[in-house]
Amino acid sequence: MTGRWLFAVAALGVATLAASAGDWPQWRGPNRDGKATGFKAPATWPKDLTKKWRVGVGDGVATPALVGDKLFVFSRQGGDEVTRCLDAATGKEVWIDKYAAAFSGRGDKDYPGPRSSPAVADGKVVTFGVNGTLSCLDAASGKKVWRVETKGMPTFHTSCSPLVVDKVVITQFGSEKAGGVAAYDLADGSEKWKWTDEGTGYASPVLMTLDGTKMLVAETNDSVVGLNLKDGKLLWKTPFAVPMGIGNYNASTPMIDGQTVLFSGSGRSTKAVKVEKSGDTFAAKELWSNKDSAVIYNTPVVRGKVVFGLTGRDSLFAVETESGKTAWTAPVKGGGGRIRGYGSVVDAGTVLVSLTPAGELVVFEPSDKEFKQVASYPVADGWTYAYPVLDGNRVFIKDKDAVTLWTVE
Repeated sequence: MTGRWLFAVAALGVATLAASAGDWPQWRGPNRDGKATGFKAPATWPKDLTKKWRVGVGDGVATPALVGDKLFVFSRQGGDEVTRCLDAATGKEVWIDKYAAAFSGRGDKDYPGPRSSPAVADGKVVTFGVNGTLSCLDAASGKKVWRVETKGMPTFHTSCSPLVVDKVVITQFGSEKAGGVAAYDLADGSEKWKWTDEGTGYASPVLMTLDGTKMLVAETNDSVVGLNLKDGKLLWKTPFAVPMGIGNYNASTPMIDGQTVLFSGSGRSTKAVKVEKSGDTFAAKELWSNKDSAVIYNTPVVRGKVVFGLTGRDSLFAVETESGKTAWTAPVKGGGGRIRGYGSVVDAGTVLVSLTPAGELVVFEPSDKEFKQVASYPVADGWTYAYPVLDGNRVFIKDKDAVTLWTVE
């Protein structure tokens, strides 16, 4: 087996940090939808990006969290899982926290670093280690607030990025057969509720509000489910079981577009369902299924009436949200290698930005007609699996063992 398996939340309220419009405080950004709200695309893109600093931080593919002038990085060095707070302008270390975390790899034995991205909210930083260690630190000082050892992990270790909402931490925990979704109090780590009807996968939950009801939408090993945020009770579900075979995993975060939930996985299909309420019950009705443009490990982004993503065959794609039809596909540079289906797409306002596994930052137009590249830049010497963090004219890149700040000048 090969494997950088599945590496790879959130109203921001950090009173002790200087917040900005371009904050990226959790997995997939402020609203967990892959949109970079503070990036300023230039009128003319330069020939090259400018490297400002590079800091070695250790192994891992967790995307850093940016809040104001602080960058929070979760990684592994030696036998420890490490959380760092860096000054975003200079890369200088502000504080560090670490704890011992033994790693016994399987198909992922060469990649012991964290996959789960940190979440920054209400003055706290929440991380989720490869063995299921859930930690909460003070964002200003790095002091441990609490640490909980969840039980069990998937075959290739924990990959869910925690979601923080309404002062509650949400995680998908455990294994494919014995896991679920759990909620913990942000203040003290006490368990609020736990749903264990189905095993976990490698995806991360997202928040959806429908008819005044806040619900968590999660991709499990067998389904896509909607759980009540208050008590974890099941509101609705639609089947999405992982088929047998190598390379089949539910590792993509669901996407919310009004009443529509879009999801994809295992390279087999991208689907859309409409969630509706009738009386006191909710139900999900399938709208369409596209077997030609489907992801394995990455999560697409919804922009207007188009979904943009990266297929399991290493091609960028655009799919119409109303019909489910593929508008276009385009192979990425460095695709077709031993490890396929990784990468990310970010909605950066006037453009879309994709970071490919080969360390290439690709800028392209958000067109539903054709793929039109605007610019392309090498931003790492090795494989990259985390999201690029975009703010102003800055691009933060986490590669295998370092973070680099590039600027668009």
